[in-house]
Amino acid sequence: MRIGINWKLFLILLIVSVIASLLALPYALALSGLAAVFTPFVLIAQLIQTFILFTIAIIIGLYLAKRVGFGLPVLEGWLEGKEVGSYLKSILGISISMGVLAGLLIVLVSFLFTPLSSVFQNAEVSVPIWKGFLASFYGGIGEEILFRLFLMTLIVWIFFKIKKTAEGKPTNIGVWLAIIITAVLFGIGHLPITSAITAITPLVVARAVILNGIGAIIFGWLYWRKGLESAMIAHFSADIVLHVIFPLTLTLFI
Repeated sequence: MRIGINWKLFLILLIVSVIASLLALPYALALSGLAAVFTPFVLIAQLIQTFILFTIAIIIGLYLAKRVGFGLPVLEGWLEGKEVGSYLKSILGISISMGVLAGLLIVLVSFLFTPLSSVFQNAEVSVPIWKGFLASFYGGIGEEILFRLFLMTLIVWIFFKIKKTAEGKPTNIGVWLAIIITAVLFGIGHLPITSAITAITPLVVARAVILNGIGAIIFGWLYWRKGLESAMIAHFSADIVLHVIFPLTLTLFI
């Protein structure tokens, strides 16, 4: 049975997802304080889990993306032998600028949650900058595949099956609902690592949903309008602000 998936694209996304997951480990272990109990056996189990998770997410995401008009125009065009340099250049500026904007907005809004945010800021500063830099690749690649390519596409497809435009496309309302729902789930998805820093309270949950939701809405819009690569670039840029530039700035005042 043919399911209409570009398997070369699938393989590329799977490989970079696993690599990005490995790059994020030093940051995650430093933030959670679990480095001492992280054994080779745990690493192997983590790799197997990561491989299975991303295999499922990428297959479903690619399959449904074609049906709702979403995709990865740069990679798909490149694999088809098309000239994609001009399109990549056209999305580079808006992707980076929107990502930086997302990072700055998240930083500014986080101060509304002071003194709670001070706990997270101190934890961030305690992690070496190079680990935060490496973790930014997971945000840009891994999280965009899981939350945009897979989850947002799935929700868009569900709304698409309920109601579509006269041209047979997802409605704007359906897409925006998917962006917002995904943004909320994206915020909730950060609670496990948050629990290693502080106790989970309603305020902590609200902070996670609001701050992460800011970026998720921007990344979701870019995925919808420009393609997944644009959302990836923006997410990576935002994480550089959050995990590299902002911690460096904080060290000047702490």
